[in-house]
Order: sequence, then structure tokens, then C-alpha cells
Amino acid sequence: MEEAAAPSKSSLKKAAKMAGKAEKKEKQVPVVGGKKDDSKEIIGITASKDSNFSLWYQELVVKGEMVEYYNEISGFYILRPAAMYTWNIIRKWFQERIEAMGVEETSFPMFLSSKSLEKEKDHVEGFAPELAWVTKAAHLNEESASKEVLEILEHYAGVYEQLLAVPVVRGKKTEAEKFAGGAWTTTVEGYIPANGRGIQGATSHCLGQNFSKMFDVTVEDPDKKGEKINVWQNSWGLSTRVIGVMCMLHGDDKGLVMPPRVARLQTILIPVGITNKMSAEDKASHAKKVEDLYETLKKAVLSYFATNDISALRDSNSLNGNSRGVPLRIEFGPKDAANNVVSYARRDSGEKGTIPVADIAIKVPELLETIQKSLYDKADAAFSSHRLVLTDWSKVVPALDSKNVVLIPFCEAPACEERIKEITKSEEPKEGAQNEKQPTMGMKSLCIPFEQPEGLTPETKCLNPECSALAKSWTMFGRSY
Repeated sequence: MEEAAAPSKSSLKKAAKMAGKAEKKEKQVPVVGGKKDDSKEIIGITASKDSNFSLWYQELVVKGEMVEYYNEISGFYILRPAAMYTWNIIRKWFQERIEAMGVEETSFPMFLSSKSLEKEKDHVEGFAPELAWVTKAAHLNEESASKEVLEILEHYAGVYEQLLAVPVVRGKKTEAEKFAGGAWTTTVEGYIPANGRGIQGATSHCLGQNFSKMFDVTVEDPDKKGEKINVWQNSWGLSTRVIGVMCMLHGDDKGLVMPPRVARLQTILIPVGITNKMSAEDKASHAKKVEDLYETLKKAVLSYFATNDISALRDSNSLNGNSRGVPLRIEFGPKDAANNVVSYARRDSGEKGTIPVADIAIKVPELLETIQKSLYDKADAAFSSHRLVLTDWSKVVPALDSKNVVLIPFCEAPACEERIKEITKSEEPKEGAQNEKQPTMGMKSLCIPFEQPEGLTPETKCLNPECSALAKSWTMFGRSY
């Protein structure tokens, strides 16, 4: 018998590639625009936030019923009712504030000709010709434009901190990171503790007069009759990115954790302890009490969910709201009724307790506000403890590997920033906590915080060991999205 020939290198490579594709296919999340195999669907989150953040996030937003991915066109997704509810709250909050500023809206065509985009490319270094603005604002002078930029930035911060319970650092982008062709850019920057990355929350740009001169955007000079001046322009606008940041920050391995102020369902009311041994009269009496609680909650909170479907209670993962992040679960059974209380469990902390039935109209809204504050305080403590002020270059990369962002003395030169990105890259992936692989990317500037730490003197050098220039500011750097 002839000896079997050894497999070639090319066949081994092909087999490994096919095995990799098969493994990837097993981990795919539900999509729209393709076939679904409902028989294999697993309701709960299967990936761990600490060990496989990317897959965890995809499962989180899909199984939490926030989005569905759309495979017909790459990069698109469908916002489901829960996400749209949150987005509409954000838009309403933001709209009220820009109207109070006196902003008057105008609708422009969504598409620009290639000629217009190429014109911007030719005049602006670093401008990507496929890029299009979302929002423009025009002003008579620099003072008015600058004031608006900072007002808008504070509204961004309000969306994150007051609605989404996400702490942010307010600051200015470096020359290398500002909007290409603009005068200066401000930003709010967040932080994801699970992987130690910074994340840009939203930007507000002062474009100066560069683009108005390029496209001859003018108004009559109010001080010189018959003469025209180029307007000062700003660019700003929120996107659904804010919802993604919220989900990344608060979610856990059970699913979404929604801040009450933006949750479509703030409370679920579930009757428990109902058995077949109970008489019809007792069941009817309990159902009446549940209905009364339901009506009270309906008036006390913005949104609610109640069920009397006993068979549905068996699907505990779906109904208890863990995957959907419902902030507060309230249960009411015969034992609770006997003591004139309801039992509750918080989604954020798991804390359990009871509330007197007579007090639920007051205590439930108070508890929801407590949950909102607790989410913010927890996230703020994590961001503060992982925002390190460093003056020793040897501690920078270890700090990044320990999931921190850093504030360092920086000269603000674009060339120096590019070099910092290069020299903070890791040669090979390193293992961190829970044996997960640390990213190899170099750090980039996140912002120059408006609130500067003390300690910078006229003699302070840029911390980059290859740079001899003096530092202009404490600049926040980190690995980021």
C-alpha cells in the first residue's frame, strides 16, 4: 500500500481559513436582510464584556432590542422602538435648549455634488472628500460664533451627564485632531472602563471664515451700508452615537442597564405567587389589587409594563427586563398583599427591598432618581480613578495597559503628536486581567481639558522623550475608538 502524501502548506492554510470562517459564523449576531435560524437563538448574552468586548456589544444592542444590523448595505442598522424612544427624548431635550438660544433652523439638501466636495478638498488640508456636514450655523462675528460653540458643548455634556448618566471631560481638540479647515474644535470625551478606551462623545466646531470665503457666503455689513462680509460659521450636531456610548458604559453580562430618564420601560410590575390551588375569588381579588397598582404606577412614572399572563412568567429572562435594561422590577404576590407592600429589585445594583403600597406613587419615582444618580456616580468614580496625571514617561505605556487614560505635559505640535502615537504602540499583544489581550494601538490625544491640573510651569518640557519643546498644556491622551 502506498503511503499517503502529506498535506501541502496551501491546503493547510485553506483548511485553517475555512475553520476560522466557520467559527466566526457561529458567533454572528442576528441581522436583517438575511436568513435567520430561530431554532438556535439564545436569548441571553453569551459573550463576556471583559473578555470579548466587541461581540458582547453586538449581542447587547441586538438582544436588548435596541437595533438590528442590516446586511443589505454595509454599515447600516435599524433603530428599534426602544432606541428611538431614547433618541427622541435626547432630541427633544436638545431642541428645547437650542431654541432657547435663538437658533433658527434651515434644511439643506442631504447630497452635495462631487464638484463641491472636491473644491473643499483642494482648499483644505486634511479634508476628506467623502465627508459631508450635518449642521451649519452662521454668525456676524467671531465673538458670537465662539459663544455658541461653547454653549452647544455644554448642551452636549448635559445630554451625556443629565440624561444618559455618562460623565464627560470638556475640552479643546489639538491642531492634529480638530476639524480639517476649521479654526478650532471643542469636544466632550468619555471613558469605557471595560477596555480602558477613551471615546469621543460629540464635537462643536468653530469653522471661522474659511468655508464662507471658499463658497462666497456673505451678508450685508450692518456697520457699513452697501458692503458685504463673510460670515463666521460653526458646525455641530448630535448623532445616535450617544446611545451607543451609554450602552457600552452601563451594560453588563446580563444585558442593557438603562438610565431611568431615557428608558422606554422604567418599571415592570409582575404579579407572582399565583398558583392553581388559589380559589377563583382569591385570584380575582389579587388581580384587582394588581390593577390598582398598575394605575398608580401609570400616573407616577413615565413608562411602565404590567402583565397578568401567568404563562408568560415562565420566560423569566425576557420578562424581568434584564436584557432590555428595565431600571426597576416590582413584584406583587399574596404575601406582599398581606403585608401591604410591593417587592422590588434594581437592575443596576441588584439591590432588593420593599415599599409600602400606600407610598409607591412617591417612592418609586424617588427610587428611579436614585438609580439615575447611582449610575452616574459609579461611572464618574471609574473615570476619575483611571484619569492619571503623569510626569514620568516610563509610566505612560504601563498606565495604558492598565486601562487608564493619561494627562501629560504636551507641546501640542502635530508632528510630536504623531510620534507619540508611534512610540506608544506595543510590539506584540500583552495579556492583562482575565488573560484578555491588550490592544497594541498607540495613544492619541483626546482633548486639552478646560479644567487643567496644577503643576505646569513655563519651564515644563513636553513629556515626549524625543521632544525638546516646552509644554503648552496638560493634554489627555489614551487609546480610543
